[in-house]
Amino acid sequence: MKTVKNRFLFNLYYFLFWIVYFVFARAFFLLYYFDKTQELGLSTILKTFLYGLRLDASFAAYLSTIPFLLIIFSVFINPKWITKIIKWYTFILIVFISLLLLIDAGLYEAWGIRLDTSLLPYLNTPELMISSTSTFQLVSGIFSWILISFLFIKIFSKIHQKNNKNLDFGSWLEIPLFLFITAVLIIPVRGGFQTVPVNQSNVYFSDKMFANHAAINFIWNFFNTITHKTDGINHYKYFDNETALNIINKTRNNLLKANTDSILNTTKPNIILILWESLSAKVVGSLGGEPNVTPNLNRLSKEGILFTNFYANGDRTDKGIPAVLSGYYPQPVKRIMRMPNKTRSLPMLPKKMEALGYKTSFYYGGDLNFGNMNTYLRNAGINHIVDGSEFDSKDWSSKWGAYDDVFMKRFADDLSTKQEEPFFKIALTLSSHEPYEIKGEYKFGKSSDDELYRSANYYTDKVIGDFIDFAKKQDWYKNTLIVIMSDHGNRLPIHKGPYHSPKKFKIPMLWLGGAVNPKIKEISNFSSQVDFSYTLLDLLKADNSDFRFSKNIFNISEEQYAFYTFNKGYGIINKKGVYLYDYVSKKVVLDTGENIKKLDSLGIAITQNSYEDFLER
Repeated sequence: MKTVKNRFLFNLYYFLFWIVYFVFARAFFLLYYFDKTQELGLSTILKTFLYGLRLDASFAAYLSTIPFLLIIFSVFINPKWITKIIKWYTFILIVFISLLLLIDAGLYEAWGIRLDTSLLPYLNTPELMISSTSTFQLVSGIFSWILISFLFIKIFSKIHQKNNKNLDFGSWLEIPLFLFITAVLIIPVRGGFQTVPVNQSNVYFSDKMFANHAAINFIWNFFNTITHKTDGINHYKYFDNETALNIINKTRNNLLKANTDSILNTTKPNIILILWESLSAKVVGSLGGEPNVTPNLNRLSKEGILFTNFYANGDRTDKGIPAVLSGYYPQPVKRIMRMPNKTRSLPMLPKKMEALGYKTSFYYGGDLNFGNMNTYLRNAGINHIVDGSEFDSKDWSSKWGAYDDVFMKRFADDLSTKQEEPFFKIALTLSSHEPYEIKGEYKFGKSSDDELYRSANYYTDKVIGDFIDFAKKQDWYKNTLIVIMSDHGNRLPIHKGPYHSPKKFKIPMLWLGGAVNPKIKEISNFSSQVDFSYTLLDLLKADNSDFRFSKNIFNISEEQYAFYTFNKGYGIINKKGVYLYDYVSKKVVLDTGENIKKLDSLGIAITQNSYEDFLER
């Protein structure tokens, strides 16, 4: 009986070791985001541990399965050999999981989600993934990784050493018992005896989303999303497909046409599209944001058409580009730009422009392999591509690529030579991407992320202001439409309210140039990036029927709306209200204004319909 007791205690201590580790991991996460944790209150903080325990136990059970099985062999194989295998198995797990612990904490700040498969595509380009971190973050992260790994290796070694002494050969009759004990692990794995296994929604308990996120076990979440890949099933299906489409079309069909004859001065203007990395309306004074971060954009807003209720459809560049150039909604989890087999079938604005006789080009100062951007752009049919490989390494920041002033000078230099018109040129900036490395003065300081963000956008604002001043002196300017648009919104500067509120997704769009009617100053219609290609092609009297998720930005209907997605959720906003829904908790995050039920139905229908389209491509 003593050998049975010792093996049982070995298993019990092993399982509890991982519970302790995950409790520490949650405490680490809460301390890492101490400013957010302070807003929760003691009772809510304690509940994150209580509710999170089910997922902690679930993954502890997963990790314990192999040791539980191995300990059975110690009945008839030297226990010292068995426990040595378990020891090294555990050491490797501690090091690996501790690394993911640090990555999870770092990514949450930028993405607002716990660790999931969003990380995996970045592993193809680790040097670019590291580029999002400052040197201090990288060094402190590595130090923390070593320290946490060392601490838990020492703790496990102490427990292991004590248990190892008590193990000895046993009776063959113990084997069925310990097989049964191993099988019992299925109970914590499933989170109990209920029909449906435990999932993220089981630990959501608060109306404060940060508390719910803190309750999630990060490593459980990571492996759960890996094992639940796209299975060809529309998990966002609520209506039958025809009903969903009817709900969308009932609103959308009234938003396709607009009187656009007065918008442009020419029928075939040159187009320059400047995608400004991560610029949020929160720092654009002409949109009611902070007054001093973008003085040039504020000044230029008085010269062109400013769109005052314009929204990004996603929160990353690889979501924004397909939204802008393909009129395609981002999915709540997947990123179509990373799937060449699917992007090949998307409608592409550059191809449409080429068919109209335009010469197309794309400029970017970094690595186009990041996020599979290169493949997408090639599928889009762009004639000429300039990327970071064409810039001297001395002109690169230590992270992403060429500084914006160097990059935009190259863009301007190419435009200063005689151009074959009409042309469609796209420039994607990068200096306002974290970690916000810029040249010269940090106008707003650099002691916090908010200060770095403001300073980086102030720098890019000057660069773009200088480019517009250059463009005005060129012969082609009088026949050119210049569009300045952010590729996506940003969490910075930190705003009050839900993390995924419209404040995060509202972005600037400004139309300038000699081709623009100077009498039109502002468009207040609610619209988003997916509407851009459709609207531009409408202005050019071209076929835009392929862009079936889009609307005409210039349609003045009261029903105009903007829709966006975040991780397993969506937001929809119009003149009368806002509605945000989270599919994990199956709860409304925010609902304000009139006729919310209609916004709810429309948001559900768009999510279902766009995901169905994604699956079929």
